[in-house]
Amino acid sequence: MLKRRLGRIGYESTVVMFGAASLGAVSQEEADQSISHALEKGVNHFDTAASYGDAEVRMGPWMPKVRDQIFLATKTGERTKEKAKAEILQSLKRLQVDKLDLIQLHAVCNLDDLDQCTKKGGALEAVIEAKEEGLVDYIGITGHGHLAPATHREALNRFDFDAVLTPFNYYLYSMPEYKADFDALVQETTKRDVALRVIKAIAKGPWKENQPKKYATWYEPFDEQKLIDACVHFVLSHEGIDAFASAGDIHLFPKIIDAVLRYGEMTDEEANEVLSNIPEYYTPFVNMPF
Repeated sequence: MLKRRLGRIGYESTVVMFGAASLGAVSQEEADQSISHALEKGVNHFDTAASYGDAEVRMGPWMPKVRDQIFLATKTGERTKEKAKAEILQSLKRLQVDKLDLIQLHAVCNLDDLDQCTKKGGALEAVIEAKEEGLVDYIGITGHGHLAPATHREALNRFDFDAVLTPFNYYLYSMPEYKADFDALVQETTKRDVALRVIKAIAKGPWKENQPKKYATWYEPFDEQKLIDACVHFVLSHEGIDAFASAGDIHLFPKIIDAVLRYGEMTDEEANEVLSNIPEYYTPFVNMPF
């Protein structure tokens, strides 16, 4: 499977990360099958969060066995030092490990969120302390929404984060203001050699009112292989992106893996033709559930 260097972290990561939000509400047996599939296909980057339901608990039985084979990242959504530190310790216990590769300030979507995290007594102090104590090697930041790229660029001015996880897909990049903010973020992460990873690669848009939700994702995802192929091609062909997270449903994961394994078979022109002609393609960031 294709790998790329995670900025100055230096780790050679598979371009697709196992997005463990998919494990939040599944049985251990279902989680085992999905994790096993990921490992069989060579995925070596697992990204989870304390707030992803039972995800860390489901990953726990696996982590001691594969810890030296994977890059392990989790997140804290707490905003104070005390609560964030407690959540980090809880994550270590749930994951059954002594150390993380990456801890991320989670859901930092706008400047208000960033202010809360970076003020005196804020969550940033907790992740710095965790690194000083040897509980984690690297520190990152994540977020959703249209303001995320600009917010994450400002975050890099306040602290030297090792990794950024921000939204990116064909539709979002077609929005002029979003495109400008994302391009500026790429320029900054490239200059600083910061790992840039993205989310929402195969998001189609918000679920319609009264629409049956076929998947566990809070947004409607693409589920046709050709469309997923085009989405994955678009993301991986964009300069400056090191990896993307798989969508939050275990049933979509095999299709995403297939798209990654076949990356390069579709041309930029073919991907653009597919994505530019999708009806009802929209930003997922409407009525976000957080």
